[in-house]
Amino acid sequence: MAATEKHPRGLYVLFSTEMWERFSFYTMNGMVVLYVTNAVQGFGWSNAQATNVFSYYLMFVYASPLIGGFIADRWTGPRHAITVGGLFFMAGHLLLAVPKNIPIFYVALTCLVIGNGFFKPNVSTMVGNLYPEGSHLKDRAYLIFYMGINIGAALAPIVAEVVQGRWGYHYAFAVAAFGMMISLAIFWGFQKHVRAADKQRGIRGLTQADGKAAATAEDLPPVLNEDARTMAAVPEWKRIMALIVIFLIVIVFWMVFHQNSSTLTLWADDHTAWNVTGILSNAINPLWIIALSLPLAWFWSALDRRGLEPSTPAKMMIGMILTGLSFIILYFAAQAGGFTKPAVQVLKVEGSQAWVTTSEEAAKYLKITAPTEEVEYQIRNPETDQMETLKKQAWRATTTGQVEEGGFAGLAGQEGASLTVAPAWRVSPWWLIMAYGVLSLGELMLSPMGLSLVSKVAPIRMRGLMMGGWFLATAIGNKLTAIGNFWDLWSHSQFFIILASMALFMAVVLFVLIKPLKKAMPGV
Repeated sequence: MAATEKHPRGLYVLFSTEMWERFSFYTMNGMVVLYVTNAVQGFGWSNAQATNVFSYYLMFVYASPLIGGFIADRWTGPRHAITVGGLFFMAGHLLLAVPKNIPIFYVALTCLVIGNGFFKPNVSTMVGNLYPEGSHLKDRAYLIFYMGINIGAALAPIVAEVVQGRWGYHYAFAVAAFGMMISLAIFWGFQKHVRAADKQRGIRGLTQADGKAAATAEDLPPVLNEDARTMAAVPEWKRIMALIVIFLIVIVFWMVFHQNSSTLTLWADDHTAWNVTGILSNAINPLWIIALSLPLAWFWSALDRRGLEPSTPAKMMIGMILTGLSFIILYFAAQAGGFTKPAVQVLKVEGSQAWVTTSEEAAKYLKITAPTEEVEYQIRNPETDQMETLKKQAWRATTTGQVEEGGFAGLAGQEGASLTVAPAWRVSPWWLIMAYGVLSLGELMLSPMGLSLVSKVAPIRMRGLMMGGWFLATAIGNKLTAIGNFWDLWSHSQFFIILASMALFMAVVLFVLIKPLKKAMPGV
C-alpha cells in the first residue's frame, strides 16, 4: 500500500486523547442517575426527577459543540479549543466529588457542558482534517477513532463500579478528573503529529522558507481526488440541506440510544439477575463496539474493493433497523420479568401527595417499607350511581404527573420510609447483553458514519459548524430521552416497544429518501 494510503500517526494521538476523555465522561455518565436517586450518598431523587434532569444535561452536552465548533472555526482553531474543553471537564468532575451539595452539582454539570462543547466537535474535526478530501480511508479512520472512544467508555463503568463500591460515588467522580488529565497530557505531548490538522476558517498565514507569510484560502484544498471534485460540483446549499435531513432523522436514534445511561441503567439495577449495580451495565455497549469495530471495518473494506460498499445513508438505515430490533429484544425481556402492571392505584389525593394501594399481583414489583394506615376514600358505585365511603390500607407517596382519585400512577418519590418500584423479579443478564449487541451494531452503522458523512459533505469553511450541527441533532434527541419520566408509570414492555416502533419508522423514512440524498451527496 502506498504511504499516502496509510493512516497518519496523528490518528492514534487523537485516538488516545479521545479514549481518556471518554473514560472521564462515561465514568460520570454511568453513575449520575443512580447517584442522584441514592438517598444516602446522593439526593434521594425519584427516577422521574433523575431522568428529567439528566435529559436536560444530555441536551446541553450535545448542543454545546455547535458553539464550540463555531468558536474554533472562527478564532481559536481546534487544538486550543480542545485544551479549554479539557480544563472545564476536569473542573466539572472535581466539583462532582463534593458531597451532597445541589448547587455545586449544577455548577459541575455546567462545566461538563462547556467542556464537551469545546472538546468534542474539534477532536472529531481534526480526525477528518488528517486526510485529503475524498479519501476512502476516512470511514475506516472514524471507525478506528470510534473504537478508541469505546475503549474509554468500557473502562469507565468497570473502574467506577469498583471505586464506587469501595469508597463511594464522590471518589469515583474524582477518578474521572484524573482520566481527563491523562487525555490532555497525551494531546500536548504529541503535538507534532496533529498540528497539521489544526485548520482554521478563512485566511491563514502560512510561513514560507523566506520567513514571510503567504495568505491562502483554506477553502481551496491543494489536492482533490475524483470523489472530492464530484462533491464540490454539488451546490453548497444542497449539501447542507441533505445534512439537515440526516440530522432530523437521527434525532430519533439518539432519543432511543441514550436510554442506556438512564432507563436501561435502572433496568440493569432493578431487573437484571446479577450481583453488581447498574453502573457496570454501561460497559456492555462499548465492549460490543470494541469487538465489532475492526471486523466491520474489514467488512466495509472488502466490499469497497469490489465496488459493493453501501452508501452512508444506506448504512444509517440499517442502523435504525437494528436499533428497533434491539428494543424488541428488551420488549420480550420485559414480558419475561419487567414491570408490566400499573404500580399503584390512587385512593385519595392531598396536594402533591397521594394515598395509594396496589394489588397482590402488582405488589411483587414494589419494594415497600413504608407504614400502612387505614384510609377513608370515596368511590362511585356503578349500580346505584351513588358515592360510597370505603376504608383500605394504603401508603402515602409522591406520584408522577397529574393524578386523579381512582386512577393509576407511577411513583416519583418517597416520604419517610421508602415505597418505590424496584422488583425482586429479575431476568437473566443475557437479555441485556443480546439487546446491547444488536444496538451496538446499529450504533456503528450510524454514529461513526454520521461523523464521516459530515466531514465529507460539509463545505470545508463550515465543517466545524456542521459537525456541531450533528451534535445539535444529538442534543435534541437526548432531551427527548425525558420519555424516561414514564418509566415508573408505563409498563416496561410498553416503554420498549414504543421506542422500537419509533426507530423502525425512521428506518422506513430513510429508505424512502435514500435516492434524493445520494444525489445531493454523491460518492458517500
